[in-house]
Amino acid sequence: HPFDDGTAACLYRDVDFTADSLGQDKRNYCKLMKPLVRDWEKLSAEFLQPMLHLPRHPIALAKFGMRVLCPTTLLANLFFKGNPARALFAGVAAHSFLPLESPLSSAFGFVLGSAGHAVGWPIPIRGSQTISNALAAHLQELGGEIETNCKIDNLQQLAEARAVLFDTSVWNFVQIAGNQLPDPYRRRLQKFRHAPGIFKIDYALSAAIPWRSDKCRRAGTIHLGGTLEEIAAAERDIAHGKLPERPFVLVAQQSLFDETRAPHGQHTLWAYAHVPFDCNVDVSEKIEAQIERFAPGFRDCILARHKTGTTELEKSNPNLAGGDISGGAANLWQLIARPVFSQTPYRTPLRGVYLCSSSTPPGGGVHGMCGYHAARAALRDIFAKR
Repeated sequence: HPFDDGTAACLYRDVDFTADSLGQDKRNYCKLMKPLVRDWEKLSAEFLQPMLHLPRHPIALAKFGMRVLCPTTLLANLFFKGNPARALFAGVAAHSFLPLESPLSSAFGFVLGSAGHAVGWPIPIRGSQTISNALAAHLQELGGEIETNCKIDNLQQLAEARAVLFDTSVWNFVQIAGNQLPDPYRRRLQKFRHAPGIFKIDYALSAAIPWRSDKCRRAGTIHLGGTLEEIAAAERDIAHGKLPERPFVLVAQQSLFDETRAPHGQHTLWAYAHVPFDCNVDVSEKIEAQIERFAPGFRDCILARHKTGTTELEKSNPNLAGGDISGGAANLWQLIARPVFSQTPYRTPLRGVYLCSSSTPPGGGVHGMCGYHAARAALRDIFAKR
């Protein structure tokens, strides 16, 4: 997380090393993060399922819950005295796509921050497509078939089956199921709210980004947003449908660690800015200005760029409605009722029909747990397997 003076705050795998780098906030950073890292295995098992469940680790979860109800801005100002610690936590919390004054926005700072310490933020070698390829290959090994280039508009198009799992957005499911859904359930789904969108740019570069801070030259993920106050103001504007002059930008520079991502001596990079839901404004200049702000000379390294706005994202994947990559807003209500208030929110009123996208718990991310829990529900309901 770089700053205008050429310094940067960093989250390292080692909690103590990270805390030491934060100077006067060392003790409080350890106080906040060490218990979460210590209990990571217990807590992650609780996070990665519906909120309405009987906790297996109630004490650890209760301690965590007392912290995360606090908005990011309040928590950061209460616990940290220095700008580096405040901004570092705010940058991680901004993954929530929530205004940082919102309750639960700090949950993302805690969960993703403690994950960074406990297990790291991994990079798939040869790109994220390899994950999809591996899953598809495993399905085919088990005798499954995958049919592509076939748009489903209604349930009648589907082959007869005991169970059907929809990896679609809530809105798309409503369009497909139509009047077959009971009115009360359909109305609840229609009230589901999406998160803000993103504007993404993929770059081919002649060299690595010339970050002013050497720490940024050794990091896989960079948060560009300046101070806590600047990030909070930008996210507040986004929530109100306005484009900030300096949006929060996330940069991923995997080619520093994965040589398969670019020709020898060159690099690739992607970056995205938070934008209002369904915003069709080209913000590439704002993104590049933010990168150039912390890495003077960045534009001189650009060989090619590919821009993807909210409309293009939704066209490439209808689940990304309005450019929302989270599967829906992660506000307090939609963390509890995602997409409906139920211990088994994957189950729909239609016999054998389930939702399994990131519009169900535990939400967006590369974890596969939405599908896992939906499949478990189908096994219990239809196939009488625990």
